[in-house]
Amino acid sequence: MEEITKRKCLVTGATGVLGVPLVQVLLNRGHTVRVLARQPISGDQFGGPVEVVEGDLRDPEALELAVAGVDWIFHLAAKLHINDPGEEARKEYISVNVEGTQNLLAAAATRSVQKFVFFSTINVYGPTVSGDRLNEASSLVPAGIYAETKVSGERLVLAAKNSGQQDIGIVLRLAAVYGSRMKGNYLRLAQAISKGKFLFVGKGLNSRTLVHQSDAAAAAVLAAECAKGGSIYNVTDGSVYTLRKIADAVGDALGKKVSRIHLPIKPIRVGIAAVETLGRGLGIRPPVSRGLLDKFLEDIAVDGSRIQQELGFRPRFDLKQGWNEAVDSMIRK
Repeated sequence: MEEITKRKCLVTGATGVLGVPLVQVLLNRGHTVRVLARQPISGDQFGGPVEVVEGDLRDPEALELAVAGVDWIFHLAAKLHINDPGEEARKEYISVNVEGTQNLLAAAATRSVQKFVFFSTINVYGPTVSGDRLNEASSLVPAGIYAETKVSGERLVLAAKNSGQQDIGIVLRLAAVYGSRMKGNYLRLAQAISKGKFLFVGKGLNSRTLVHQSDAAAAAVLAAECAKGGSIYNVTDGSVYTLRKIADAVGDALGKKVSRIHLPIKPIRVGIAAVETLGRGLGIRPPVSRGLLDKFLEDIAVDGSRIQQELGFRPRFDLKQGWNEAVDSMIRK
């Protein structure tokens, strides 16, 4: 990243998986940072001076305060993917991920905001066919309410203009983000391998695309500094891996041998279905579901070359370096 004019930035979702690394990159680049937070927080966690505005995406007064005088907005705040969401969760996805984004854009539309960076997901493409690698021009076939609301958010952002009628929206479709602050399925994978309780269902040859949290943060700042409004970029580490290769990288970082034994898919699916049925009858949510199994088995292979070619993005972390960092942080905790 070359030296450029310093900007005043708003970050929503700043305390999440990617928020802290993003704020740190902005501060290191000399930009001024304001965060929108639902609860009182200390700016100390960011390693530098940060202004805090309390409120959420459904609070118009807080949004007006948050966007005042801001040059760039980084919109991370969202209800993240969960397996098998119920109807109430679906309503919250729409309220936060779609209506919340619309509210923030409405506040930005009356200001001279220059860039609005929206964090989407490669899940908007849906699962891929084995051997395919999708790019930014590929059709969107979102699977599940989380991806559906991200598609809706993208459309709002790409149509957004500021008070000077300039296009401000930039969409970043992130690969699965991992690192010291990760949550969700990859954290579960690392914990299972750490405890020696991980076995493959199927052969583990399905394709996956990842990006380390530090690289995702750097890509976001680069996009704000260099990309034009209306741009869409996949953000990945530049490679596609099999699930087995990822598991082996986690095992190597942990000093654990990942078992070569794999369980057959069909009997496991039947067994999980039976447990789900029993759980519903007892009013218990089982720890494993068919939805989780489907996520484990799916292919999602995405091309991240556009942001490298157009903006000069260069990921710092390969699979080995990234998982060594993530595991080191798990051990320290």
